[in-house]
This record gives sequence, C-alpha cells and structure tokens, in this order.
Amino acid sequence: MEARLNLFDSPLASKALKHLGTASKAIFSESALPSATQDLVMLRASQINGCGFCTDMHSKDAAHAGETQVRINLVAAWREATVFTEAERAALELTEEGTRIADTAGGVPDEVWANAAKHYDEEQLAALVSLIALINAANRFNLIVRQPAGGYRPGQFG
Repeated sequence: MEARLNLFDSPLASKALKHLGTASKAIFSESALPSATQDLVMLRASQINGCGFCTDMHSKDAAHAGETQVRINLVAAWREATVFTEAERAALELTEEGTRIADTAGGVPDEVWANAAKHYDEEQLAALVSLIALINAANRFNLIVRQPAGGYRPGQFG
C-alpha cells in the first residue's frame, strides 16, 4: 500500500506538518501533563479515528518510553480496565468526547470537563485540549492520504 500523496515531499504539506510538530513539541517539553498520559491520549484518539499510522507510532513510542504492553493493549477498553489511574481515565474520557465531538450536540459534556478538572490544573487542561486537537489533525492528514502503517520506528521524527 502506498500513500496517495507524500506529505513530506510537498512543500506546503511538510510546512503544515512542521508547525503541527512544533506545537506538539511545546506540549511534550513545556507542559506538566504527564508523558504517560500524553501517550495514552494520542493512542486512544488514533484508535477512535482508525488511523493505523498514528496507532502504530504512538503504541511503539509508548512502549519505547517504558509503558507496559498490558496498558497499551487495554487503551481501547480503558473503561473496563483496572490498570489506569483516575486521572488517566478522566483524560481518556475527555479524549473520546473531544474526538467524537460531532456525535453530541454542544460538544464535550460539562460532567466530562468537570471530571478532568478534578485531576488537572488549568495549564495541564490547556495541554490536554491542545494535544487532543493536534492528534486529531494528524490523524486526519494520515487518513486522507492513506498513510500506510507498520513501518514506524520509535523516535523516527525526532
């Protein structure tokens, strides 16, 4: 399988991706949102969106960062799993609601936001919201061009 368009060969697309990457790096390096939570959020949004490339990338990056295989395997079933903290569960719930935003009138329900706000301060919530928006954008880039999955190497994009 080949991608419909090589995003990295396109000057415009590569510039847009570079800006997405810069925004993501700000969250990774400057926010107090735990890196394990960031990995779980990116993986869950990618699973929901059916983005094979991002699911491959974020599961491999999470494992490379020391995440257990059990937790990686159970992200898709986090509601029934006992391996996630209450804070992680709140982040995963916000991720699902923010990713499936078109499924409910009015966007993310107040109770979902309130639950996340019990576990994260305003800067962490800003990082979480930004990360959810950015991973959804990345998923869409890859899904639209049918970027193939399976060949990602941890740290490939620096």
